Order: sequence, then structure tokens, then C-alpha cells
Amino acid sequence: MRRREFITLLGGAAAWPHLARAQLPDRMRRIGVLIGATDDQEMQARLAAFRQALQQLGWTDGRNVRIDTRWGVANADDIRKYAAELVALAPDVILAGGNAPVERLIQATRTVPIVFAIVLDPVGSGIVDSLSRPGGNATGFMQFEYSLTAKWLELLKQVAPAVTRAAVLRDSTLAAGIGQFAVIQSVAPSVGVEVSPINGRDASEIERAIAAFARTSNGGLIVTSSALAEFIATCSSRLRPGTNCPRSTRTAPPSPPAA
Repeated sequence: MRRREFITLLGGAAAWPHLARAQLPDRMRRIGVLIGATDDQEMQARLAAFRQALQQLGWTDGRNVRIDTRWGVANADDIRKYAAELVALAPDVILAGGNAPVERLIQATRTVPIVFAIVLDPVGSGIVDSLSRPGGNATGFMQFEYSLTAKWLELLKQVAPAVTRAAVLRDSTLAAGIGQFAVIQSVAPSVGVEVSPINGRDASEIERAIAAFARTSNGGLIVTSSALAEFIATCSSRLRPGTNCPRSTRTAPPSPPAA
């Protein structure tokens, strides 16, 4: 099935409600939702916006469509179990958020259409064959285009011109972490900044690494997509390197010259 057809199934085009009702007027449609995050206020607000958009297109949860939601958090076993549960319900389409839920769903089914959001490097992760021709039964939206990663370093240099060194916080176990650093590294010579990675998934380990980096003057920090992004932003504001994060950009003056 083609990419456009998947988006249509999810309700991205107004034509879907009319076509579906014309073909199957009495059958309740079913949408599975698998989110790799905590069931908190922010995620509930996003899910509410999704339901509202469907309702505007003529689909009301409990009336002519049923939405089954599972929260996978960060536990691989739970995500795998919930993916299997949703597939067993035989939904018309599944909405998934995050790389892990999408990958588990693809393992569970090759026939149910899957529309994903907030996914990093879907090609490198093996979720789709290519951006122009996804293939298989999954399509959706990337969190951002990799080429934009280069802009983070350029922006850091613009807001803090004295920066000559930049540490890049990443998760080296993820294809996205490796790919993002490679893009940043490729543009570093053109802006006159030396970059080095900080690999770590433990909060105390990352804090120690940033503290060590901040002891030398004219340093900056780029935080790639990470579950620890908010913690690192708080930590970096205390240590005072310039900081650039994917979700929000924060900057501080360069460290003073060493005595």
C-alpha cells in the first residue's frame, strides 16, 4: 500500500470518512495507538488533539471508531507485548510514536498499516526502505531532517562567536545518535569549531563529562535528541557553556578565559 493511502487511513485527508462510510456503513472502524512514553499530562493532551482532529473529520471515538491505546514507556518487554495486543485486535490502522514501538509493530505485523510520528532516522533504523518510497506497511513523519543537525552547530557559533570547541551529547547505541554526530562533524571545520562526542546514558556520568569539558574556556554544548535532554539543559546552565538542544535552544556566554 502506498504512503498516501496510509495517511488517508489515519484521517489525514477529508475524503477517508466519506469513502469508508460508503463502503462499510455499519462497521465500526478501529485504530490502535502505541506510544513509547509515560501516560502523563503532556501525552494525554497530544492524544486529545488526535481525537479532536478525527472528530472534525467525522470520526468520534465510541460512535463510529474505537481507539485502543497502549503506553509502552521505555520497557522493551512491555512495548513488545502491547504491540502484539494491538495487532491481535485487528485494527484498520495503528498510530505509533517513537522508534521502539514502530519496530516492534513491524515485527508483529506486515499487513496492518502503521503510521508513525516522532521517529528518528526511519531509513537507518530499517523502518522504511527510503523516504520517497517507504515500502512495506509503515510510513509517517520523522522528528527532523538529518541535514538540519548541521544548523545546530552554525546557530551555536552565531549566538556565541567565541566558541571554538563543542561537545555533542548523544546516545552512541542509536543509529540516530551516530548519524547526527556525523553531520555535525562534517560542518565543524567550516565554522572553525572542534567537536567531540559525549557518550553516556547515565545522568551522573554525563554530568561529570560536561563538567570536565567546561573546565576549558570557549566551549559549547549541543544536546541531540535524548531522554535526558531536560536534565542536560539544566546541568549545562549551571556549567555555563553555550547550549543548543533540539527541542529548545538555550545559550549562555562562553566560559571566561582560564587564568
